[in-house]
Amino acid sequence: MILKIINSLLILTAVFMGIKQGTAMVMGKPEMTAMFGKWGFSKTGLMINGAITIIAAILILFPKTFVWGNFLMAAGILLIICFQLQDRDFKGAMIEIPFLLLNLLIIYLQHPLKQ
Repeated sequence: MILKIINSLLILTAVFMGIKQGTAMVMGKPEMTAMFGKWGFSKTGLMINGAITIIAAILILFPKTFVWGNFLMAAGILLIICFQLQDRDFKGAMIEIPFLLLNLLIIYLQHPLKQ
């Protein structure tokens, strides 16, 4: 029971962060535009990436789409890590690793409402 409560809190944290970051991308916040712009993302590309991030966060909430949502979220985080490593920004890549591990942990613990 306690594990399900902890997992539920982790899921809500991941969903909140996904929606927050996705919204920042869709709205074209300057820090997002600068970060993704140096990797060749256009404003449209950034908006699409943000929309996918928001969709992934919402998919995490439902047991039937739980794994797909986490997979999409983890793939987006891994994409950022790869770009940062390509730029030799090891600090930036290390900052993203806990978020990647969060999605993997959530998948391992499974959806709390799963039958």
